[in-house]
Amino acid sequence: MAQVALPEPVTAADPAQVQDRILAARKALGRRLLILGHHYQRDEVIRHADFTGDSFKLAQLATTCPEADFIVFCCVHFMAESADILSAPHQKVVLPDLDAGCTMADMAETDQVEECWDVVTEVVGEDVIPVTYMNSTASLKAFVGKHGGAVCTSSNARAVLDWAFRRRARALFFPDEHLGRNTGFRMGIPLDRMPVWDPYEDRGSLTDEGIRDARILLWKGHCSVHNRFTPDMVDKRRQQMPGVKVIVHPECRFEVAQKADAIGSTEGIIKTVEESPKGSRWAVGTELNLVNRLARETAPEREVVSLDDCFCVCSTMFRIDPPHLLWALENLRDGRLVNVVAVPERIAADARIALDRMLAIN
Repeated sequence: MAQVALPEPVTAADPAQVQDRILAARKALGRRLLILGHHYQRDEVIRHADFTGDSFKLAQLATTCPEADFIVFCCVHFMAESADILSAPHQKVVLPDLDAGCTMADMAETDQVEECWDVVTEVVGEDVIPVTYMNSTASLKAFVGKHGGAVCTSSNARAVLDWAFRRRARALFFPDEHLGRNTGFRMGIPLDRMPVWDPYEDRGSLTDEGIRDARILLWKGHCSVHNRFTPDMVDKRRQQMPGVKVIVHPECRFEVAQKADAIGSTEGIIKTVEESPKGSRWAVGTELNLVNRLARETAPEREVVSLDDCFCVCSTMFRIDPPHLLWALENLRDGRLVNVVAVPERIAADARIALDRMLAIN
């Protein structure tokens, strides 16, 4: 389902009017409304959020507010799906712009993963377990749930892979090859035992021997934001800012992660910078809205800059803007449900199993 065009009374409003009308709609909905804002959201949207956080933290927080009938999730589509899976039956999850997708999640389609699974299990039998990153569609989470695997986040990928290796000799990890490689390497797995499955090549471009020898079969996929960062950017920042510490998200390329002083999930980056000694200087390799907000909130005690001088934002997350939030809220206020993200129960049931396994591992 595609996003409908916004009506003229919304598009014609100036920014101040949009903000005032959002506040009025929020007030009218009261405790029936819960707004969640991802760390990558723009300031004009996240200022209205009841809670902020990464994708899974926000989905968990949604379960703590049973009085809310409407969960407006200022995020991208896969995050709204997870919120719907974990929320109560009476709650409706609304995504202000249905075109807010995720390029990484789109890089692993269900039929492609099923084809990969058939080939891999043909070679190694049942001695493989699937692990999907949170940044994936509900149907892939359901696939993992049906095949004995679990979901992971960027903060618990190592714990989930440890869990997987206690059960099988190898893991099929999708859709982000960089998170899988960075995590596996820090677990002591050699790079040559983490081959990449290319869904657009015959049998993933891997030989049977390569599949058998693998500890982690990585999927050819990446985050369009974190894939932008390069090793040269790390070198440049160190030259420009003597004594700077570089911290990057584990979705960054292996070569960038190796040059960094630290890697961390979204929440981990925030915690590390906030708890660092006064006078610290940080170059952060992640989405720009988060970096700019972190810079403001930790100044003047700490200096925080982006690792990249370019405008490095999540373009799909950026689709959620104040006019779309206003349109969604005013429709809810007037009794009209719009942009509801509802995962079919047959998919949600299996996806919930994979999510629950992750929670049990934690």
